[in-house]
Amino acid sequence: MMAGIGSWPAWESPEAAGWSSARLAEAVQDARTIDTAALLVVAHGRVVLAEGKVDARYNAHSIRKSILSALIGIHEAEGRIDLEQTLTQLGIDDKLGLTEKEKLATVLDLLCARSGVYHPSGYESPWMVSIKPARHSAGPGTTWCYNNWDFNALGTIFRQLTGADIFTDFAERIAAPCGMEDFRPEQDGEYLPLPDSIHPAYPFRLTARDLARFGQLFLDGGVAGGRSVVPADWVRASTLPISEAGHRGAYGYMWWVERQSILFPNLQLPAGSYAGLGTGGHVLLVVPALQTVIVHRVDTDQPGKAVSHGRVGKLLARVLAAAPRA
Repeated sequence: MMAGIGSWPAWESPEAAGWSSARLAEAVQDARTIDTAALLVVAHGRVVLAEGKVDARYNAHSIRKSILSALIGIHEAEGRIDLEQTLTQLGIDDKLGLTEKEKLATVLDLLCARSGVYHPSGYESPWMVSIKPARHSAGPGTTWCYNNWDFNALGTIFRQLTGADIFTDFAERIAAPCGMEDFRPEQDGEYLPLPDSIHPAYPFRLTARDLARFGQLFLDGGVAGGRSVVPADWVRASTLPISEAGHRGAYGYMWWVERQSILFPNLQLPAGSYAGLGTGGHVLLVVPALQTVIVHRVDTDQPGKAVSHGRVGKLLARVLAAAPRA
């Protein structure tokens, strides 16, 4: 049994899954030269590689957004959330006050990071701050921008429309049916107040082996344990390349999506791949063409620990070089 994988089944060897042990060993050696804390590869529902602390809880950073998207999909199907409702209809505002034009943004606009609301937010990486346009420079639905105002406001909207706590809802509706072993809603989730906005961030702490369960859920079309957990239509819609994202590929409903093989620098991905990404090198990559989920974690609680987006791409290229040839 590989260390730390818990209840995940494992292949007897990488070769049994069609993967190359030698090439995976090269990837592991590469990971040991950078700040990788955990690297987990699951193919056809079984672990091919488990390196590092795959059972350690790390901040998932912006992968929280893909999780909230899945929860929104569940409640949308059950009639609690209407994607066409506007901020006006929902009574959503913020500290500096939103204009009537800004309030025309819909729930769907926020899901796609196309709200046009560039009110100050927070819990942003330096890259996010650098790409944020001037306020009032775009109308709702017109322009894509990876914007924490949208994502944090969606957390408020979710709680308002469902009456549910994000972390408890995740534990009950996703973590439990998927067989996650480590997530504790009281300790591993928090609402983080922000000085410039009334809409808090909602960071999650998750282990690599639990994050892989979330990726496996999407790889399996929203089904876990023989029943639908996230609607299959939502899984498909949320991982479509809705918005052009330049050298970062495309963007769906709070998922990063491959576009013409582009998603990471230094890596060409099979068509249909998508990922949840968190600052500092946190990756949940789903590769349907290979029936594979890959998780990369960094102990970003430690000052200075990080792996850049491009460097993660190089490591993932080494991992995928070990995969079976299509």
